[in-house]
Amino acid sequence: MDEIGLDNSSQSTPITTGTSTPNNHVSASNVSVERNFNLSTESHGTSPIFSNAEEFDQLTLSADNAEEFEQLTLSATEALKTKLNALDDFTFKRKNSVQAASSRIFSRPESPMKKKNNSEAGYSSSNLRKHNYDEFDSDFADWSIEGTGRRVAYEDFTTIDWIHDFAKERARQRILRQQNGLVGQLRLIFDAMEGWIVVLAVGVISGILAAVIDVTSEWLSDIKEGYCKTAFYLNRKNCCWGYNDDHASCVEWVRWTTALQAKSATAEFWTNYLFYIIFSTTFATIAAFLVKCYSPYSPGSGIPEIKTILGGFVIRKFLGWWTLIIKSIGVCLIAASSLCLGKEGPLIHLACCCGNIIPQIFPKFRYNEAKKREVLSAAAAAGVSVAFGAPIGGVLFSLEEVSYYFPFRTMWRSFFCAMVAAVALASMNPYRTGKLVLFQVVYDRDWHGFDLIFFSLLGIMGGLYGALFIRMNLKVAVFRKDSWLRHFSVQEVIVMAFFTSIVSYLNIYMRVNPSELVANLFRECEGGDYHSLCNYTDHWEPTLLLLIASFLKFFLTTVTFGLKVPAGVWLPSIAIGACFGRAVGLMVHAWHRHYPGFWLFASCEPDTECITPGMYAMVGAAATFGGVTRMTVSLVVIMFELTGALTYVLPIMIAVMISKWVGDAFVKEGIYDGWIRINEYPFLDSKEDYVYNTLASQYMTRVEDLMVITATGHTLDSLDELLNDTDYKGFPVINNVKNMLLTGYISRSELRYAMDKAKKKPGISLMSPCYFSSNLPLLDSTAFIDFRPWMDQTPITISPKFPMEMTIELFRKMGLRYILVTKNGQLLGLITKKDVLRHLSAIRHPDIVNTEDSREQQNYMILSERRMSGLTNDFGTV
Repeated sequence: MDEIGLDNSSQSTPITTGTSTPNNHVSASNVSVERNFNLSTESHGTSPIFSNAEEFDQLTLSADNAEEFEQLTLSATEALKTKLNALDDFTFKRKNSVQAASSRIFSRPESPMKKKNNSEAGYSSSNLRKHNYDEFDSDFADWSIEGTGRRVAYEDFTTIDWIHDFAKERARQRILRQQNGLVGQLRLIFDAMEGWIVVLAVGVISGILAAVIDVTSEWLSDIKEGYCKTAFYLNRKNCCWGYNDDHASCVEWVRWTTALQAKSATAEFWTNYLFYIIFSTTFATIAAFLVKCYSPYSPGSGIPEIKTILGGFVIRKFLGWWTLIIKSIGVCLIAASSLCLGKEGPLIHLACCCGNIIPQIFPKFRYNEAKKREVLSAAAAAGVSVAFGAPIGGVLFSLEEVSYYFPFRTMWRSFFCAMVAAVALASMNPYRTGKLVLFQVVYDRDWHGFDLIFFSLLGIMGGLYGALFIRMNLKVAVFRKDSWLRHFSVQEVIVMAFFTSIVSYLNIYMRVNPSELVANLFRECEGGDYHSLCNYTDHWEPTLLLLIASFLKFFLTTVTFGLKVPAGVWLPSIAIGACFGRAVGLMVHAWHRHYPGFWLFASCEPDTECITPGMYAMVGAAATFGGVTRMTVSLVVIMFELTGALTYVLPIMIAVMISKWVGDAFVKEGIYDGWIRINEYPFLDSKEDYVYNTLASQYMTRVEDLMVITATGHTLDSLDELLNDTDYKGFPVINNVKNMLLTGYISRSELRYAMDKAKKKPGISLMSPCYFSSNLPLLDSTAFIDFRPWMDQTPITISPKFPMEMTIELFRKMGLRYILVTKNGQLLGLITKKDVLRHLSAIRHPDIVNTEDSREQQNYMILSERRMSGLTNDFGTV
């Protein structure tokens, strides 16, 4: 994590927050300033910024004459215009007054340093990789204006600095606009086109990839029943193309019972049963083995991690090449197995993998994590577009569910990307029907007023299903995570696949492919009967089988979702709701058929079909889908695009809203928010309100418990000792301990990189002085290091009386990693993103808060006088 006080090895924090150690805290109001300084400040948001004169070396020197003094003093304008290209270091030595006034040289990139650390999420690859700052961080003058400092590449399992990345993009745009002539204009045009080129490529590749997965998974699913003797690579539908009934009259499709020459009905049953179990278990086993050996980031749908990544968290390799390849193969295998899992959710993960890999060819996306997340938002929309054939629903899904930062230009690019993905999928035509998805249907009957009563009941059942599923699934996930099962992920998949295949084959509505099942549950009874769904004379048998299938799928999905295989929960939830809704529709149809004169059916015309069971299946699917994910607007639009019937938007809206209300009455969070919580990802949900009347000073880490760095008085040796003795991720920089005036903030990564780079320069030793302010020794000939280029000189600050509600909004809206609490420029405390997450978790789930946190904090407590990092030494006093 990026926050101060986080121990990489044990999820503990060596600093305390809030009221964990009240005896060591002092009230913010009791902190007094021993010296008063009249600093010229100006307001910039909530962060005080020094004026130009003080920002850039307002030097007070003792000179023999005025001319020498003028040579030693640089104005703010001169400092900004100074560009020195001869040297490449931020270490320098004052030899004479003229050189002293012109030797402000700062570092350029070198090869990255690599080391490995433990972190809260298991392990952390601490790659302090330096960007190509000649291209992207501009020169020192640009960064002096911004004040956010330079950065090394983000480490694994850390949070990005949104403010710094936006400032870096502004600096790049300034340099680009300064280029004149035809070449400059062409570069501006190409720079504006880069974003559209990227989303175009992401949409095309996502559509083609989805089509390949659809065709492959359908072929693997049909292999469980037989093969095509004319072309083995064809599935049953394509092999029997042109036949009205490919189940009976198609001679090109050879069933395994025919191939093995099974004679009796018993032999046929057991042969089909055996092949079904063998193929289902084999597919699931191969997928689990591939995930364990080659891609540990492929399991699940990936949507919780994508939400966290779009929120600013860095999970390296989660959207890489291996994840794309292994998950694409695994999704095909799992979709063809008998496991109650789907492929729609993982398509979003795969689209985001494309959205992470393709932008690497353009430097402005490769070296800017904030810009890259704009492409990922568009890729998420493309994933939903190819999963459901709903490009508009994909844009709304990206806006409503996953995106953390969604500016206006991102909405247009998301719309374009989703549209291109849908066009690419339609041009591939994977189902040979002209439809984007297999279960796309169109209704030609209208609904009646009495249908709303049953639609409301389906909404209630969807909410109850969602709440129960979320609670049970998360309990199973926690047990799997903390028990011995985590060591036997492949074996668990084998057992579940074997058991599920045994149970599923005995029920025809669980045996068939889920996409094919949903397609036939949605459609009207025209063009043939599908496993007795349209048998209205004997409706009790299919109704009973549908109810059994829905309940068995519910329990199997609860246990299965979370296995170490690439799969999602969307299609199983839709299938469960469709089975239950179709059963309700069959019962209402039978009621009307036997009692057509009942007052409830007064609006039905005589001798006509009044009830459409397929419509009940669609509404039930929307209700269960909404109950699990808690989606609203995007879900309604997705279901509308699936059916293409505007008249059915109102029933879907009613069912979805009732489902959400009922679900929120029991469990506030959706399934993905629950997985984010149990995985302890640093994600701040913007949809939840903070209603408590508290102040920032009540939850900040007080200055007595912080490790701070003074602006002067340090050497490389003392800073080395500081980094070796602590695991903190950053340090506030103060003027001195007497006035505690805040100067800035420096991250551990930047400090370590700058120190290691300085040690390689000639004339620099462990006793070389280090400076974090403008108080540079202009007349001293000793070589020293200026760390200001690596320091955030304009950190976000708030008052101790600032409401905690607004503090949380700052973290949410601005993507902050930390906020410093000051009063009249004096440092009082610090609030990190993890402090906010811990506070919110304690409010929402007080029964599951880890009580060991306070004990771990006590173990890491150090006396405050020892934690001031050697404030006095041979190079200065405070």
